[in-house]
Amino acid sequence: MWEADHVQAPVLVDVEGAARRPWITWFVDCATNAIMGVAVTPGSPSRESVLTALRAAVLRERPFGTQGGLPERVRVDRGKDFLSRTVTAAFNALDVTVEDLQACTPHLRGTVEGLNRAVESMFLAALPGYVHQPRPGRRRARPKDEVLLGFEEFTARLLDWVSWWNPSHHPGPLKGRSPLGVWEADPTPLREIGADELWTFTLEDDGRARVISTRGVRFRRRDYAGAWMTGQAGTQVRVRFMPHHDHRIEVFDAATGRYLGPATLADQASPEQISAVRTARAARSRRLRKDLAAARQERYSAQDRAGRPERLKALTAQEAGREVAEEEVADLSRLALPDLIPPAAPPPEWRTPPSLAARTRHALPSSPPSTHSPPGPDTTHDPGPDTAAGHRTGPSPRVHHRVDERGHRYRP
Repeated sequence: MWEADHVQAPVLVDVEGAARRPWITWFVDCATNAIMGVAVTPGSPSRESVLTALRAAVLRERPFGTQGGLPERVRVDRGKDFLSRTVTAAFNALDVTVEDLQACTPHLRGTVEGLNRAVESMFLAALPGYVHQPRPGRRRARPKDEVLLGFEEFTARLLDWVSWWNPSHHPGPLKGRSPLGVWEADPTPLREIGADELWTFTLEDDGRARVISTRGVRFRRRDYAGAWMTGQAGTQVRVRFMPHHDHRIEVFDAATGRYLGPATLADQASPEQISAVRTARAARSRRLRKDLAAARQERYSAQDRAGRPERLKALTAQEAGREVAEEEVADLSRLALPDLIPPAAPPPEWRTPPSLAARTRHALPSSPPSTHSPPGPDTTHDPGPDTAAGHRTGPSPRVHHRVDERGHRYRP
């Protein structure tokens, strides 16, 4: 049985110039305390983090180590990433039972919780940027001259610590043996799976059939192309992908499930364009945070008698007008002109309210009455039952047509 968990490392790491606390996702064997697989995410973890750690836990090859195989059960604490549709489908395909424990019950997952405490006290506390270290004086902020580890270096050190933990660490409950030694001495047969099959099972399925066109495969309103698609136009395929990795997809034959090849995003933005977009988003985020702080900062006067609350922050007419004008410019709906081109007048037989009739365009003058009857069979001298009864004594009435504002004729 394995246990899985996300834990945020109490260490600040340099991630593209910003100080962030990375997240660690790992699977640990309950019987041996062996770390089966680990994945590190610079930001918030997701189902992609779970799938990456699962692949590292199952495979028994470098650089993941000799421990691995498929477990019978995995215990989780009701985390949405571990219970997502993609992860659940991967566990079902691998014939692994997921045991969903109650929320806020760390004592039911003692193995992985003990590992979370051990990695902090034995490894993370000695790294630069440790957030729980004592600071001199009353200020708790870290020193400005402190040099943080880069994300790549932090990940490398963590993996080195995991490589030390499994074969060299000797926990007390194992009575002088290492986690890897106990795991290798276990006579339980292993259930293994190939790297290619595991990679396929841990991809998210699009769930629908698509057709290869001359532009490639259309997926999420984007075009993905690959060199192997030459001459494959019209082939029905299915798309599998790694969650949040929208720069590449994997294409499979829709009928046989055979892997055809990868496809990359066409017309991908350059690094300079991506940097400009991130800069613009950061500036917009700063403005929004500033406006939110200003909106929440409301001050009222203190009163010693019963009365209505009185706001204290005063504005000049110029300041108020400028702020309102900025809001009107930002709101695009205020720039719409729905009555710029008035709608056409309704037919004259409609009962239109005067308030709406004044907002419509005048109808074009109708065409003069036609001087000839519409084409059709001549029934002027055709005696019929109505004529015999005396109801019709002359030719059939002429039908007049009107012309609308587009020049089309219609019968009123």
